[in-house]
Amino acid sequence: MTRTREVRLAAKGRLEIVETVLEAPGPEQVLVRNRMIGLRAAMGLLLTGGAPGMPAYQEGKALWGPAVGEVVAGELPPGTLVAHPLGWREHAVLDTARVRVLPAGVDPVLGLAQAELAHAALTTAGLSAGETVFVSSAAGSIGSVVGTLARRLGSGRVVGSASAGKLSWLTGQAGFDAAFDRTETDLVAALHHAAPEGVDVYLDLTGGAQTRAVIEVANPGARIMAIGTLDSHRNQVEIDLATLIAKRITLRGFTPRDHPAALKRAEREIGAWSRQGLLTVPHTAFHGLEQTGAALAGLLDGAHTGTVVVKL
Repeated sequence: MTRTREVRLAAKGRLEIVETVLEAPGPEQVLVRNRMIGLRAAMGLLLTGGAPGMPAYQEGKALWGPAVGEVVAGELPPGTLVAHPLGWREHAVLDTARVRVLPAGVDPVLGLAQAELAHAALTTAGLSAGETVFVSSAAGSIGSVVGTLARRLGSGRVVGSASAGKLSWLTGQAGFDAAFDRTETDLVAALHHAAPEGVDVYLDLTGGAQTRAVIEVANPGARIMAIGTLDSHRNQVEIDLATLIAKRITLRGFTPRDHPAALKRAEREIGAWSRQGLLTVPHTAFHGLEQTGAALAGLLDGAHTGTVVVKL
């Protein structure tokens, strides 16, 4: 048995750290000591009732989310670095089918950054050389890697939106050519200014008013990959279907599990670029299980940039 600690949802939405004991792993299972856990903005929805396809966290039970750790015992060799979905705890017992073995020497942050998702979305959209890519929520876990990934995949211009305080970070450190404030009153004008030749591929992490603006600015034949809905639950807008049709714009819901070949390519190319020093993962790091609550609160308040991780 292994003594460990985990973060559970307590009454009235509070988070508490609880000591517990894990049984030894059974057949085709592994015991993993987590080295790093990843936090996501979507966790705010899980704390307040969940969302379609994302069941809410349950009071009295441990939270869950992405993590990277080392195998301690079980079906895989000790020391094997794996990614898995049982974060928010120091140790986890999982079926081997639920873990993904990471290449030796890989940066653990890369295993949490959702870079493969962004890469797969861009290639599934059919990004061609010289095209303009726009991503909303560009300073977050997915969006922040698009500045580099889109360029590696041939984009001629990469544009992002974020809160005003993060715009210089996007263009100065995250590889974006231009960025604008997501709260602009005239989003169409802001996007026109940032992407004067129009938008060809949009990675939509928010929905809402930015999606409507993209349809106005998009070039004929543009592709919109709908990935997230951070704004949709509080900012419902109508889609201009006539313009969508006239411009022959493709609006497509995207989940990576539907595109295994694209994910395999993403894993292969991202691993190679990382080893060659051609890809860095923007991130904000905290230390210790005790910091998870504060780290998540800051993430939900928009205080952090890149992938938010807690090192254990």
